[in-house]
Amino acid sequence: MEEIDMLLEMAQDSMERAMKHTQIELSKIRAGKASVTMLDGIQVEYYGIMTPLSQVSSITTPDARTIQIKPFERKTIGDLERAIINSNVGLNPANDGETIRLNVPPLTEERRRDLVKKVKAEIEVAKINIRKVRQETNDDLKKLKNDGVSEDAIKMGEEKVQKITNQFIDKTDQMFAHKETDIMQV
Repeated sequence: MEEIDMLLEMAQDSMERAMKHTQIELSKIRAGKASVTMLDGIQVEYYGIMTPLSQVSSITTPDARTIQIKPFERKTIGDLERAIINSNVGLNPANDGETIRLNVPPLTEERRRDLVKKVKAEIEVAKINIRKVRQETNDDLKKLKNDGVSEDAIKMGEEKVQKITNQFIDKTDQMFAHKETDIMQV
C-alpha cells in the first residue's frame, strides 16, 4: 500500500506541474488588457549575455492599454526596442529616448475568437499531459503486481488515480471558462 500511496502522490505532483505550466502559458495570451506578463520570455542582449527584459528594465502598466518600459541604463533602449520587435508579441514600441511605450490595441471580434482557439489548444495540451500521467501511473501500479501487491489494492489505486485525473480535468475546464470570459469581455 505504501508504494501505491507514493505513486498517487507522484501523479498528483506531476498533474499540478502540468496545471502550473498551463497557467503560465495562458497568462501570455493577452485578453485585450495591457499586462507585464505579455513580455515574459523576451530576452535582451545585455553586456553579451541574453537577459530577460524584466531584469534590465522597469515594466509598468500606467493604464489598461499601455505598457511602459524604462531601462535601467538609457544606452540599452535601442536593444530593448529591437528585442520587442523581434519577439513577435504583435506590439509596436514607441521610443521617446528615456522610455518605451507599447500601446495594446483593442481586440477585434475575430481576434478574440482566435485567442479563444489558442486557449483551447493550450487546455487540450494540459489535458493530454494529465492523461499521460494517469497512464504512466496505471502502468506503474500494474507493475506492482509482480512485487506481490494484491489485485484489489491495484484496482483501488487505479480508481484513485482516475478520481485525481477527473479533478484536474475539471480544473482545466474551469481555467478555460475563466480565460474565455476574460477574452470575450469587451
